[in-house]
Amino acid sequence: MAVAILALLIAVPLLGALTGLRTMTPIAVLCWFAYLGHLPVQDTWAFWSAKLVTVIIFTVLAAGELIGDKLPNTPDRISALPLIARVCFGGLVGALAATGLHASAVEGIILGSLSALGGAFVGFFVRRLLVEEKNNPDMVVAICEDAMAIVLSIVAMRIITA
Repeated sequence: MAVAILALLIAVPLLGALTGLRTMTPIAVLCWFAYLGHLPVQDTWAFWSAKLVTVIIFTVLAAGELIGDKLPNTPDRISALPLIARVCFGGLVGALAATGLHASAVEGIILGSLSALGGAFVGFFVRRLLVEEKNNPDMVVAICEDAMAIVLSIVAMRIITA
């Protein structure tokens, strides 16, 4: 019980914050964990996240986002539409993870969406600082951000499924 509460309070906000960095990566990782049977969502409203078609769709979307982030015309993550998407998917990822923990989906929505909002702004300003003020190449910073989103999403899901 205590482990589930800690997972809810640590891993779900982490997934939300990572959704603020890369909208589709945390949900793709979560769906892989559900599909592989590590996240118990069968017989819940979240059953769809464990389906192969869902895994394929979110994996393709995540890969597309990783590529699209490097394009020059990609809008900032804190622009209206990308920010709304991040907050919505942060809430969805939070609800799915909370359901897998047998916790309230509403708590997951709140934790995930608020963390996604924070993660989007922190990620935006940190990336801008690293690129503009520290003179790091944007591509290098973006790839590091990609790697961090993937690895930490896996870490968060390992905490949830421990």
